[in-house]
Amino acid sequence: MSAFSPDWLALREPADADARAVDLVDRLKIHLNRPPLVVRDLGCGTGSLGRWLGGRLPGPQHWVLHDRDPRLLDLARATVTGPGVTAGTREGDLTALTAADLAGTSLVTASALLDLLTEEQVRGLAAACAGRPVLFTLSVVGRVAFAAAEPLDAVFRDAFNAHQRRDGLLGPDAVGVAREAFAGLGMAVATSPSPWRLGPERRELALEWLRGWVGAAVEQEPELAREAPDYLRRKADDPRVVVHHEDLLAVPG
Repeated sequence: MSAFSPDWLALREPADADARAVDLVDRLKIHLNRPPLVVRDLGCGTGSLGRWLGGRLPGPQHWVLHDRDPRLLDLARATVTGPGVTAGTREGDLTALTAADLAGTSLVTASALLDLLTEEQVRGLAAACAGRPVLFTLSVVGRVAFAAAEPLDAVFRDAFNAHQRRDGLLGPDAVGVAREAFAGLGMAVATSPSPWRLGPERRELALEWLRGWVGAAVEQEPELAREAPDYLRRKADDPRVVVHHEDLLAVPG
Protein backbone atom coordinates (compact mmCIF):
# COMPACT_ATOMS: atom_id res chain seq x y z
CA MET A 1 0.00 0.00 0.00
CA SER A 2 1.46 3.36 -1.00
CA ALA A 3 2.45 5.73 1.81
CA PHE A 4 0.36 8.41 0.08
CA SER A 5 -2.67 6.34 -0.93
CA PRO A 6 -6.08 7.33 0.47
CA ASP A 7 -6.47 3.81 1.91
CA TRP A 8 -3.22 4.04 3.89
CA LEU A 9 -4.00 7.56 5.09
CA ALA A 10 -7.45 6.43 6.25
CA LEU A 11 -5.99 3.40 8.02
CA ARG A 12 -3.50 5.47 9.98
CA GLU A 13 -5.79 8.41 10.80
CA PRO A 14 -7.14 7.11 14.16
CA ALA A 15 -3.62 6.27 15.37
CA ASP A 16 -2.38 9.68 14.25
CA ALA A 17 -5.22 11.36 16.14
CA ASP A 18 -4.42 9.48 19.34
CA ALA A 19 -0.69 10.16 19.03
CA ARG A 20 -0.49 13.91 18.34
CA ALA A 21 0.79 16.02 21.22
CA VAL A 22 -2.18 17.94 22.63
CA ASP A 23 0.12 19.79 25.04
CA LEU A 24 1.72 21.61 22.11
CA VAL A 25 -1.69 22.62 20.78
CA ASP A 26 -2.52 24.10 24.17
CA ARG A 27 0.73 26.09 24.11
CA LEU A 28 0.09 27.15 20.52
CA LYS A 29 -3.25 28.81 21.21
CA ILE A 30 -1.85 31.77 23.13
CA HIS A 31 0.31 32.66 20.12
CA LEU A 32 -2.48 32.77 17.56
CA ASN A 33 -3.82 36.06 16.32
CA ARG A 34 -7.49 36.92 16.61
CA PRO A 35 -9.93 34.91 14.50
CA PRO A 36 -10.62 34.41 11.73
CA LEU A 37 -7.50 32.27 11.49
CA VAL A 38 -5.80 31.38 8.22
CA VAL A 39 -4.19 27.94 8.58
CA ARG A 40 -1.95 26.41 5.92
CA ASP A 41 -1.65 22.63 5.98
CA LEU A 42 1.43 21.55 4.01
CA GLY A 43 1.22 18.10 2.43
CA CYS A 44 -2.32 17.80 3.68
CA GLY A 45 -3.12 14.38 2.21
CA THR A 46 -6.80 13.68 2.75
CA GLY A 47 -7.04 16.40 5.42
CA SER A 48 -6.72 14.30 8.57
CA LEU A 49 -4.77 16.99 10.43
CA GLY A 50 -7.41 19.59 9.59
CA ARG A 51 -10.15 17.28 10.84
CA TRP A 52 -8.24 16.74 14.08
CA LEU A 53 -6.94 20.26 14.69
CA GLY A 54 -9.80 22.42 13.43
CA GLY A 55 -12.01 21.71 16.43
CA ARG A 56 -9.14 22.43 18.81
CA LEU A 57 -8.45 25.94 17.50
CA PRO A 58 -10.51 28.99 18.44
CA GLY A 59 -13.05 30.80 16.31
CA PRO A 60 -13.67 30.80 12.57
CA GLN A 61 -10.89 29.40 10.40
CA HIS A 62 -9.97 29.21 6.75
CA TRP A 63 -7.72 26.28 5.87
CA VAL A 64 -5.47 26.44 2.82
CA LEU A 65 -4.66 22.84 1.93
CA HIS A 66 -1.40 22.23 0.05
CA ASP A 67 -0.52 18.99 -1.73
CA ARG A 68 0.87 17.75 -5.04
CA ASP A 69 -1.89 15.17 -5.52
CA PRO A 70 -5.19 16.57 -6.85
CA ARG A 71 -7.07 13.42 -5.75
CA LEU A 72 -6.05 13.98 -2.15
CA LEU A 73 -6.84 17.68 -2.34
CA ASP A 74 -10.38 16.92 -3.47
CA LEU A 75 -10.88 14.58 -0.51
CA ALA A 76 -9.41 17.08 1.93
CA ARG A 77 -11.45 20.04 0.72
CA ALA A 78 -14.66 18.03 1.10
CA THR A 79 -13.94 16.91 4.66
CA VAL A 80 -12.05 19.73 6.40
CA THR A 81 -15.29 21.34 7.48
CA GLY A 82 -17.14 22.34 10.60
CA PRO A 83 -18.83 25.31 12.24
CA GLY A 84 -16.99 28.39 11.01
CA VAL A 85 -14.43 26.33 9.07
CA THR A 86 -13.86 26.79 5.35
CA ALA A 87 -11.18 25.29 3.11
CA GLY A 88 -9.42 25.97 -0.18
CA THR A 89 -6.68 24.09 -1.97
CA ARG A 90 -3.29 24.78 -3.55
CA GLU A 91 -1.73 22.16 -5.81
CA GLY A 92 2.04 22.23 -6.24
CA ASP A 93 5.47 21.84 -4.68
CA LEU A 94 5.25 23.03 -1.10
CA THR A 95 9.05 23.16 -0.74
CA ALA A 96 9.04 26.15 -3.10
CA LEU A 97 6.89 28.26 -0.75
CA THR A 98 8.30 31.65 0.23
CA ALA A 99 7.53 34.13 2.98
CA ALA A 100 5.49 36.12 0.45
CA ASP A 101 3.36 33.04 -0.28
CA LEU A 102 2.57 32.75 3.44
CA ALA A 103 1.64 36.41 3.98
CA GLY A 104 -1.46 36.71 6.13
CA THR A 105 -1.12 33.18 7.50
CA SER A 106 -1.94 32.67 11.18
CA LEU A 107 -0.49 29.15 11.49
CA VAL A 108 1.55 26.80 9.32
CA THR A 109 1.08 23.13 10.09
CA ALA A 110 1.85 19.71 8.65
CA SER A 111 1.76 16.03 9.54
CA ALA A 112 4.36 13.37 8.72
CA LEU A 113 6.22 15.78 6.46
CA LEU A 114 9.59 16.85 7.87
CA ASP A 115 11.24 13.44 7.57
CA LEU A 116 10.50 13.44 3.82
CA LEU A 117 12.57 16.58 3.23
CA THR A 118 16.26 17.38 2.82
CA GLU A 119 18.14 19.69 5.16
CA GLU A 120 18.09 22.42 2.53
CA GLN A 121 14.32 22.07 2.15
CA VAL A 122 13.70 22.14 5.91
CA ARG A 123 15.84 25.25 6.35
CA GLY A 124 14.12 26.92 3.40
CA LEU A 125 10.71 26.08 4.83
CA ALA A 126 11.72 27.40 8.24
CA ALA A 127 12.85 30.67 6.67
CA ALA A 128 9.54 31.00 4.80
CA CYS A 129 7.56 30.36 8.01
CA ALA A 130 9.63 32.55 10.34
CA GLY A 131 7.64 35.05 12.36
CA ARG A 132 4.43 33.00 12.59
CA PRO A 133 3.47 29.93 14.65
CA VAL A 134 4.36 26.54 13.19
CA LEU A 135 3.14 23.10 14.30
CA PHE A 136 4.67 20.02 12.64
CA THR A 137 3.33 16.69 13.88
CA LEU A 138 4.28 13.02 13.64
CA SER A 139 7.84 13.15 12.37
CA VAL A 140 9.62 9.82 12.64
CA VAL A 141 12.59 9.69 15.01
CA GLY A 142 14.02 6.27 14.13
CA ARG A 143 12.94 4.31 17.22
CA VAL A 144 10.52 1.41 17.50
CA ALA A 145 9.86 -0.85 20.47
CA PHE A 146 8.28 -4.27 19.96
CA ALA A 147 6.61 -6.03 22.87
CA ALA A 148 8.18 -9.27 21.61
CA ALA A 149 11.69 -7.86 21.26
CA GLU A 150 14.53 -9.76 19.57
CA PRO A 151 18.05 -8.92 18.36
CA LEU A 152 16.98 -8.62 14.72
CA ASP A 153 14.79 -5.63 15.61
CA ALA A 154 17.87 -3.39 15.74
CA VAL A 155 19.16 -4.74 12.42
CA PHE A 156 15.91 -3.99 10.60
CA ARG A 157 15.60 -0.64 12.40
CA ASP A 158 19.03 0.50 11.31
CA ALA A 159 18.40 -0.57 7.71
CA PHE A 160 15.03 1.21 7.68
CA ASN A 161 16.58 4.38 9.09
CA ALA A 162 19.27 4.28 6.42
CA HIS A 163 16.53 3.93 3.81
CA GLN A 164 14.80 6.99 5.26
CA ARG A 165 18.02 8.97 4.78
CA ARG A 166 18.49 7.98 1.13
CA ASP A 167 19.08 10.67 -1.48
CA GLY A 168 19.82 13.27 1.19
CA LEU A 169 16.46 13.02 2.97
CA LEU A 170 16.55 13.72 6.69
CA GLY A 171 14.40 10.82 7.89
CA PRO A 172 14.85 10.44 11.66
CA ASP A 173 17.16 13.47 11.83
CA ALA A 174 14.45 15.87 10.67
CA VAL A 175 13.16 17.12 14.02
CA GLY A 176 16.65 17.98 15.22
CA VAL A 177 17.44 19.91 12.05
CA ALA A 178 14.09 21.72 12.16
CA ARG A 179 14.58 22.62 15.82
CA GLU A 180 17.98 24.12 15.05
CA ALA A 181 16.69 25.95 11.98
CA PHE A 182 13.79 27.62 13.77
CA ALA A 183 15.87 28.47 16.85
CA GLY A 184 18.46 30.05 14.58
CA LEU A 185 15.73 32.34 13.25
CA GLY A 186 14.95 33.56 16.77
CA MET A 187 11.87 31.41 17.31
CA ALA A 188 11.04 29.58 20.53
CA VAL A 189 10.89 25.83 19.88
CA ALA A 190 9.31 23.01 21.86
CA THR A 191 8.97 19.32 21.04
CA SER A 192 6.82 16.58 22.46
CA PRO A 193 6.60 12.81 21.84
CA SER A 194 3.74 11.53 19.69
CA PRO A 195 4.10 7.75 19.53
CA TRP A 196 1.86 5.31 17.76
CA ARG A 197 0.90 2.54 20.20
CA LEU A 198 -0.23 -0.36 18.08
CA GLY A 199 -1.62 -3.68 19.22
CA PRO A 200 -4.40 -6.19 18.58
CA GLU A 201 -7.03 -3.45 18.42
CA ARG A 202 -5.13 -1.94 15.49
CA ARG A 203 -3.81 -5.15 14.03
CA GLU A 204 -4.46 -4.16 10.41
CA LEU A 205 -2.46 -0.94 10.78
CA ALA A 206 0.31 -2.70 12.72
CA LEU A 207 0.73 -5.36 10.03
CA GLU A 208 0.57 -2.89 7.16
CA TRP A 209 3.15 -0.68 8.87
CA LEU A 210 5.33 -3.73 9.59
CA ARG A 211 5.28 -4.89 5.96
CA GLY A 212 6.31 -1.43 4.80
CA TRP A 213 9.00 -1.11 7.49
CA VAL A 214 10.55 -4.47 6.71
CA GLY A 215 10.21 -3.92 2.96
CA ALA A 216 12.13 -0.64 3.15
CA ALA A 217 14.82 -2.29 5.28
CA VAL A 218 15.24 -5.08 2.72
CA GLU A 219 15.37 -2.58 -0.12
CA GLN A 220 18.20 -0.85 1.71
CA GLU A 221 20.01 -4.05 2.76
CA PRO A 222 19.07 -6.83 0.29
CA GLU A 223 20.78 -9.53 2.36
CA LEU A 224 17.96 -9.12 4.91
CA ALA A 225 15.60 -10.75 2.40
CA ARG A 226 16.63 -14.16 3.81
CA GLU A 227 15.50 -13.20 7.30
CA ALA A 228 12.44 -11.18 6.37
CA PRO A 229 9.73 -13.87 5.87
CA ASP A 230 10.32 -15.59 9.22
CA TYR A 231 10.79 -12.25 10.95
CA LEU A 232 7.45 -11.00 9.59
CA ARG A 233 5.69 -14.19 10.70
CA ARG A 234 7.03 -13.85 14.22
CA LYS A 235 6.01 -10.21 14.47
CA ALA A 236 2.55 -10.95 13.08
CA ASP A 237 2.00 -13.37 15.97
CA ASP A 238 2.37 -10.45 18.39
CA PRO A 239 1.73 -7.10 16.63
CA ARG A 240 2.25 -4.92 19.69
CA VAL A 241 4.70 -2.14 18.86
CA VAL A 242 5.39 1.48 19.74
CA VAL A 243 6.47 3.54 16.75
CA HIS A 244 8.03 6.73 18.05
CA HIS A 245 7.38 10.15 16.50
CA GLU A 246 7.88 13.70 17.69
CA ASP A 247 5.82 16.87 17.28
CA LEU A 248 7.42 20.31 17.01
CA LEU A 249 6.02 23.74 17.85
CA ALA A 250 7.86 26.92 16.88
CA VAL A 251 6.53 30.36 17.80
CA PRO A 252 7.92 33.87 17.48
CA GLY A 253 10.41 34.49 20.27
